[in-house]
Amino acid sequence: MSWEETYTIWNKQPDLAPEVREDLDKIVNDKEALEDAFYTPMEFGTAGMRGLIGAGINRMNIYTVRQATEGLARFMDTLDEETKLRGVAISYDSRHMSQEFAFEAARVLGAHGIPSFVFESLRPTPELSFTVRHLHAYAGIMITASHNPKQYNGYKIYGEDGAQMPPKESDMITNYIREVDDLFAVEVADKDALINDGTLKVIGSEVDEVYLENAKEVTIDRELVAEEGKTMKLVFTPLHGTGGMLGEKALRQAGFEDFTMVPEQAMPDPEFSTVEHPNPEFTEAFDLAIKLGKSQKADLLVAVDPDADRLGAAVRQPDGEYELLTGNQIAALMLNYILTARKKAGNLPANGALVKSIVSSEFAAKVAADFGVEAINVLTGFKFIAEQIQHFEETNEHSFMLGFEESYGYLIRPFVRDKDAIQSLVLLAEVAAFYKKQGKNLYDGLQELFEKYGYFAEKTIALTFDGIEGAQEIKDLMAKFRQELPTDFAGYKVIAAEDYQASSRQDAAGNVTAINLPKSNVLKYFLEDGTWIAVRPSGTEPKIKFYIGTQGDSEADAQAKCEKFEKAINDFIKG
Repeated sequence: MSWEETYTIWNKQPDLAPEVREDLDKIVNDKEALEDAFYTPMEFGTAGMRGLIGAGINRMNIYTVRQATEGLARFMDTLDEETKLRGVAISYDSRHMSQEFAFEAARVLGAHGIPSFVFESLRPTPELSFTVRHLHAYAGIMITASHNPKQYNGYKIYGEDGAQMPPKESDMITNYIREVDDLFAVEVADKDALINDGTLKVIGSEVDEVYLENAKEVTIDRELVAEEGKTMKLVFTPLHGTGGMLGEKALRQAGFEDFTMVPEQAMPDPEFSTVEHPNPEFTEAFDLAIKLGKSQKADLLVAVDPDADRLGAAVRQPDGEYELLTGNQIAALMLNYILTARKKAGNLPANGALVKSIVSSEFAAKVAADFGVEAINVLTGFKFIAEQIQHFEETNEHSFMLGFEESYGYLIRPFVRDKDAIQSLVLLAEVAAFYKKQGKNLYDGLQELFEKYGYFAEKTIALTFDGIEGAQEIKDLMAKFRQELPTDFAGYKVIAAEDYQASSRQDAAGNVTAINLPKSNVLKYFLEDGTWIAVRPSGTEPKIKFYIGTQGDSEADAQAKCEKFEKAINDFIKG
């Protein structure tokens, strides 16, 4: 069926949802916009789906949400009755249509007789992960577009372990989703009727309390926090999202009293009115926090993204300015503190493990090795970190110390099985207290780690390719890297190349060995100076990402090498 035919079907629907009809009317005379909205169904991958809110099969709207949920429901219909009746936990963030999408999902599940547990108001992604485990639900749904701009929303499915649905089950659900040809024929039950008969249960503070009780485990040195937590000044911003309420309570119960939330960003706001990109990776996300921090002479600024699974931080310098830390640096500081504190307390396990993604820095791995802790690399996607945690619990092979991805996602305690900015907020405050007691700050601590383990620098380059042509451009770029295998970058020879799609590693002599990880569209190059470069398409955005990890004789040297490699990548793309 052509996109024009699909559009006609939508346009002729007599009872199209008002917000969808309004969007359709806006683009009725824009052929390019119509084609982009209707040329292909929204892609549903292992990370769920994410896209612009609007009319069309390639947009987030109640009909595509119904279609996705119908796929999950049909999959759950194949399970035994007892498993099916464990139901689905559902949460949502502060974005436009998030609550509506959450209850639409519950209505579809209800039509299949599947119970749902829906939060009364917005809650963070990590709490949804926790809730699936706490309620012994079979699955979870999180309505969020994470750190994307305000025009976006998304839909993620979680498995019974609280991690995003693993590839096998996700592929089966995707197949059921694709079987739903008529989005307007998906049956939905009446919301009030579902609540009255108990099929839809509204949940709230009772789950918050149990999550916060578990969050007490994050604090390692209670005496330290009790001593420094009363006076250490901290500024915290939830960037108009879900992190405010739980973040504030978690800090207070840990013993941190002298903190302020950025008032302009403390309340949920789907417009994200003070930031274009509510992303703690970006400097602009800290503009208001820096202004407030300077007025208070705050030691530490912390920002979490709208669904509170990512965390960024900035540290006050002697001149009163603030230095932003990278996700890799935050992870190294956290890990060093965890291992140092555990060793001091005499409870550092002999079989400790750090779990990180293959595109994250080796900085934390170097710290881990110094403490006799193994560093385990997994594919990008926190579900792969969660798989390792589950494996550890089943085999006692390792004790989980920390999991992280370079994109500002960390997990400290595994009562959650996704990245958790609430946990990270509490631990990073404790790490800051650790250095404050010594008359230092986190930046001083970072310099100490550099001096001890080497000067590491990393950079992520994200190129955006929107629309129909954009998807093809990304495919073409990945093909170029495969077909024209680079032999060097910036004058440094490539000594090995890994292709995770082919599950193979090839060295400069042509020797090929197998990679024992699931297949994924990722390429990684290792250079003679110890630098690595990786390239992969984003699983949630129309982007292709390049990752550089290098090391130098000084911080400036490492950064300069990053810039040289960035130029080399751009030259290869254009060449």
